[in-house]
Amino acid sequence: MSEFWLISAPGDKENLQALERMNTVTSKSNLSYNTKFMIPDFKVGTLDSLVGLSDELGKLDAFAESLIRRMAQSVVEVMEDAKGMAQENLLANGGLKEKMKCLKIDLTSFVTHFEWDMAKYPAKQPLVSVVDTVAKQLAQIETDLKSRMASYNTLKTNLENLERKSMGNLFTRTLSDIVSKEDFVLDSEYLITLLVIVPKQSYTQWQKTYESLSDMVVPRSTKLIAEDNEGGLFTVTLFRKVIDDFKTKAKENKFTVREYYYDEKEIKREREEMSRLLSDKKQQYQTSCVALKKGSSTFRDHKVKVTPLGSPDRPAAGQSDRERESEGEGEGPLLRWLKVNFSEAFIAWIHIKALRVFVESVLRYGLPVNFQAVLLQPKKSSTKRLREVLNSVFRHLDQVAAASILDVGVRGDPWAAAQQPGLLSLCLLPHRPQSP
Repeated sequence: MSEFWLISAPGDKENLQALERMNTVTSKSNLSYNTKFMIPDFKVGTLDSLVGLSDELGKLDAFAESLIRRMAQSVVEVMEDAKGMAQENLLANGGLKEKMKCLKIDLTSFVTHFEWDMAKYPAKQPLVSVVDTVAKQLAQIETDLKSRMASYNTLKTNLENLERKSMGNLFTRTLSDIVSKEDFVLDSEYLITLLVIVPKQSYTQWQKTYESLSDMVVPRSTKLIAEDNEGGLFTVTLFRKVIDDFKTKAKENKFTVREYYYDEKEIKREREEMSRLLSDKKQQYQTSCVALKKGSSTFRDHKVKVTPLGSPDRPAAGQSDRERESEGEGEGPLLRWLKVNFSEAFIAWIHIKALRVFVESVLRYGLPVNFQAVLLQPKKSSTKRLREVLNSVFRHLDQVAAASILDVGVRGDPWAAAQQPGLLSLCLLPHRPQSP
């Protein structure tokens, strides 16, 4: 996703001409790509209420950003080995034209073709109600995110604990995947099979001495069933009544009796638990459904045209000739939820940006409401020059602020509201999820 600036200037003739000059200069100098950012007319209310909304929207903006970042990171975590495809799963639903509401598009295209969702956030409602609707929606998404990721992390922890048991040395690891029923004398009133850990350098000593470590040791009953870098796991069968004596003598010879009693039901339960956890974890993700017929899933051929500022009509986004596979096929419930609600949160966040432009514009330019918002997509390495152009074109709006243009850094506060000299500006910077 690219970097964007949202600016607002008064809608009178003089400033509309200034916007046209800005568009001409930035286009000829290849500084930025500009589009009108359409915001509906809201019920303003009192200026005092707008001041309160200004503070609230600033906090809500930061909250939405934080939520989006956490959801993007959650997608990376859930996709694990396929985390390289995470960016392809962070898309937005519709927002272009009514007939294309079901279309999933990349985030940049959604921003450049933003249209206010009248059905979800009716502009006829009081501005306070619209803000409250967005805030409640994001709060609910965050609550669900915490709950779902807590369950997923618990599942991961339980699975990791079981896996850790099978990765230790012979003194600590589980033996259920090593031993078998045939290694033990079972259901005997008098005999029992013990497991003994013998250092590698003592294999010969064990073979020579184990029968004499105690009375009533069954001759030739030892067998090596597993070993690691430090030693081996041997079986030995003896009479139950000499267990304590055998353990004492074994310890004196630096042989360690591992406390283990073969329980077929417990082994079966442990294996089933491991299988269940692996299955449950896999089902949360499975495989990405962003697969396209006849090719890859990167949406590289998904072309969306952007109408330059000043063009009378703005075309809808185009769709490639390739058709997408059925929605959600082969996709786990957690990944599906994250994708859907990331889209909802991102869309809500852009609506918050629109609300902030509206509120701040009214507070700065006054009533009646008359301003024009413009979305700028700066070219790489051109931000400094672009800010100088904005300063020059709109110098007449604020002479004092214009004098300090070079002291303001656009990237100093990513995603947050940033004041441009002489006109309102909001900075919308990209987010790329980081691999853990």
